Amino acid sequence: MSTEAPSLSWGHVNLNVSDLERSIAFYEKLGFTVFLPGIAYLGISREGPAAEIPAACAEALGLVAGTRAKGCILGLPGGFPMLDLTSYEGALSEGAVAGGSAGWERICLASQDLDADVTRLRAGGIGFITDPAEDPSGLARIAICHDPDGHRIELIQIVFER
Repeated sequence: MSTEAPSLSWGHVNLNVSDLERSIAFYEKLGFTVFLPGIAYLGISREGPAAEIPAACAEALGLVAGTRAKGCILGLPGGFPMLDLTSYEGALSEGAVAGGSAGWERICLASQDLDADVTRLRAGGIGFITDPAEDPSGLARIAICHDPDGHRIELIQIVFER
């Protein structure tokens, strides 16, 4: 077992919401501002109709293939963690939004070296439900594990240079 700690820091917290615009308005009252008008690595945006999440991303996040969503990223002054708001349409997997309701989906921790961190965590006994995978746009790599109560933990490595 490795004694070296993984190189993780806060990435974002994802909140599934039933009405994206209503939720943005609420969080703006709390001092949040729209940091990004979409979630690029999921291929979704605040504007226009809900978009289909790319198959590889849907699979990595435990969503049903063909899931459509809208979303954006909010932030508070001072930076991380960010708050990702996602509004889904259609059928979802049991693990994504239990019963189709709004609620907390997962926390996300940012990694500088996803492969090394997943290797260290696996060596420490943490099981992953997905291997590190690149999203179709090439903007991020993600891997998902569960905590002891079944909550999803997303590890993400943002690709700054392509």
